[in-house]
Amino acid sequence: MLLHLSAEFDLQRDVSPWLLAQAPAAALGNADTFEKSSAALYIVNIERNGKIIYTWKGKCRHTCVGLYDPATKQNEHLYTFERDVHIISSSVNSERTLLAVSFLQSTKEERVNQLLQPVSKCLALLIEIHPVNNVKVLKAVDSWIKVQFLHTVAEKQGFPKSHLLLISEDKYVEQIHIHVVMEEEHKVVFQKFAQFPREKVADDLIWAQWDMIEQRLFYIVPKDSGHILKCVQFGLDGDSVLILEAPLDMPLTDIGLKLVNFGYDYWEDQERVIKPPNLQVYTNETGSLCVCYSQTSDKPEGVTYSVTFLHKGYSKTYTVSLEGTDFPQGKDMIFLNLDYYVAVYLPGNFLHLLSTLHPEPMCYNLFLTGENARINELHSSSIQSTLKATVLDCCSGKMLRVRIDECALLRYLWNSKLDSDRLAALHCALLLVGSKTDLEKQIIQWISEKVSMCDTFDPIQEFIIASLYWRMCLDADKLDKLLPYTSLLHWNGIIPGVTCVTDIISLPILKVQNCSGFWEKLNSNLECVKYVGPHLHYNNRVLRREWYHLLSEERTVERRATTYLRNLFENAKKVLSNLDTWNIEERRVPIFQEEDYQQRLLMGLMVSQLRDHLMRHLQYVGKKKVDQLVLDYVSKLVDLICRMMEAIWRKYNLDSCIFCFKGRGSAAEYAVFHILSRILEAASGLCIPLPPGFHTVHVGLGVRCLPLHTLLHYIDVGVLHLTETCVLRLLKDLDNTEENEKLKFSIVARLPEAVGHKICQLWNHPVSSNFIARKYVKLLLERVKNRQHSRPLVDRPSAHIEFLPLNYLASMLAEVEHQGQNPSEEREDVNVRFLEETALKHTTMLLGL
Repeated sequence: MLLHLSAEFDLQRDVSPWLLAQAPAAALGNADTFEKSSAALYIVNIERNGKIIYTWKGKCRHTCVGLYDPATKQNEHLYTFERDVHIISSSVNSERTLLAVSFLQSTKEERVNQLLQPVSKCLALLIEIHPVNNVKVLKAVDSWIKVQFLHTVAEKQGFPKSHLLLISEDKYVEQIHIHVVMEEEHKVVFQKFAQFPREKVADDLIWAQWDMIEQRLFYIVPKDSGHILKCVQFGLDGDSVLILEAPLDMPLTDIGLKLVNFGYDYWEDQERVIKPPNLQVYTNETGSLCVCYSQTSDKPEGVTYSVTFLHKGYSKTYTVSLEGTDFPQGKDMIFLNLDYYVAVYLPGNFLHLLSTLHPEPMCYNLFLTGENARINELHSSSIQSTLKATVLDCCSGKMLRVRIDECALLRYLWNSKLDSDRLAALHCALLLVGSKTDLEKQIIQWISEKVSMCDTFDPIQEFIIASLYWRMCLDADKLDKLLPYTSLLHWNGIIPGVTCVTDIISLPILKVQNCSGFWEKLNSNLECVKYVGPHLHYNNRVLRREWYHLLSEERTVERRATTYLRNLFENAKKVLSNLDTWNIEERRVPIFQEEDYQQRLLMGLMVSQLRDHLMRHLQYVGKKKVDQLVLDYVSKLVDLICRMMEAIWRKYNLDSCIFCFKGRGSAAEYAVFHILSRILEAASGLCIPLPPGFHTVHVGLGVRCLPLHTLLHYIDVGVLHLTETCVLRLLKDLDNTEENEKLKFSIVARLPEAVGHKICQLWNHPVSSNFIARKYVKLLLERVKNRQHSRPLVDRPSAHIEFLPLNYLASMLAEVEHQGQNPSEEREDVNVRFLEETALKHTTMLLGL
């Protein structure tokens, strides 16, 4: 089971023992009635502060109202009706001084009273409960009424006026403003008992949903061309502002008002013959606004549901085939708000988790069936998703916290056979990582085992890019639109049994400008859809082009602008300095032990390119803040690669620091070499820097694990990159046996010229002398070329070598050497005679003389 439920509140656990303790009091009459009272115990409403209102039957079938405070885990008796009534709605204000209740008259009382005078079907009352005192009738009508206090001000001094919403079955919402005063002995009473100011909030609606946390009212009104979703935001003083209008293209039928999150009424639910469409609106603090919709279907071949991503400008309609499964007769689809995911659950069939931030490709959506999709103790007929990651199961009287089970998710990741399942599970797991290093290590272990089994994506690249995205974007505003969240450009795969149709929709209209909080982020998302789209995300095209340009000019680096290069190396220095702050545990991998010119250059170049990208869109943040964001991003990038290497080193229990080229590598070393090769491939594909010393470690493992021809092939094709540190260690560790001579010569012959010159100066070997001679000849010939004119050759010292090419070369070099200072000043013993002898010796060796 991927989703785990835990009861944060349970009527039988948190309320029943308190009722039993109150049995001798007037609340229950006597302990014998406890069982009957427990049977009539049910939840009525949940307030913004998390307090839960419930009702039960006391002595003589009196109806009682209680309140549970999850912070103190205490129960409080609020009020008792000295008759049997069916409470359909109840709410208490923040100060717990006023109680609003709407209820139906009991059947017996209704029959008796109807003989005398007409009786309204529903009464809405406002009651003083601090202490219990006056009762005010707000509504006496034949339609049902829901009541809900606004909780917009926390810990406000004194007793301000309260604001109460009345939601009528007659399709209108009005707000009542209630002023209270404090009298003797801390009594809180109505200031004006005769009449309360009222105002109409919305009318002609067919659906409404209450967002208790953000104090927002979503509702739908019918129009000739369709339906309009509207939203009213309530302010600190109870003022209401129509802030959103969005056209909806859904086949909604007007069969009566459907209310969501206005408490739960057991009798209303039982009396409904035709159930209204299942529709809910979910928001996220990142500015996501989703509308989930499904209709009850009797077609056994499949079910259809849609999710409209208003913040993205499109809707997706999913059709799931149910062939081969038992069609869930009478079971409704459940929508759950899991913050960064919307869960669609059809009990006994499937569980679909849709990403609200990145719903574009289906490979980021988890679609589960069988045991993975099962959610225990969830009854679809009475579920309300009142809070984020929380559901209210009204039948069982429980408020349940819903979370993604990490262990189940990892098992699903390990056992998945399809790339789409692996990719979705990987992204979901990386979202959950946060500061959980153990979960991150398990993900790295999965990558090390499955890196070669994924055909449509590179798990190392996804791990790096997605990890950086979630680490950076959750803490900084608008970075989610500027930083990449995946390494995939396109994904054309399918999910078996699921089809998806995407439709472009009209964007919502924000009626109020200069909003803050959620509305500001939603407006930013809409602006992104209107004008820019996905092109805001940073990509490495410019970085890769500039990097290749620098590599191609590496030989003439001294001729380039030194200020430019100095700035790049200064950037790299800051990254490595910033990286020390992430270095908490002792490292076992022998990295960060050399300069690694190229990796520092790429590191500094990435800082420069990413800074330019962010500054184009975050000018208002300031250069200092952007600089820190960039340093954090690149530092965390390098640190992620270090973490991967550390986890792999510990998994295979390799030595920490000493690297020796003697002997052959073990099976563990070969496995690590293979993973490092995949890390290098992933880094090259993304054009991102590696930790200084990575190539030295990689080549060292290659020398120990690979046969010579394979090793040389890997060097030639670029899988292995020779470094000065590695070659020096190799020349030092290996003696001059025939096999080692062959290895050394092959390695030195493949060195970059700058590195090779420095290495050969330190290696006392004919190969080294040959290299020095060739280097010297090249320098002298370049001098001849730069002079652009020829001079008559001077007489060379007599030499009895009958080899005309060598004689001519020696004469030319003697002439150049005679004209000026020896360009190889650091090697005074390098002269024409040395070159002549070296060249002759090398010629005779090649000819076998």
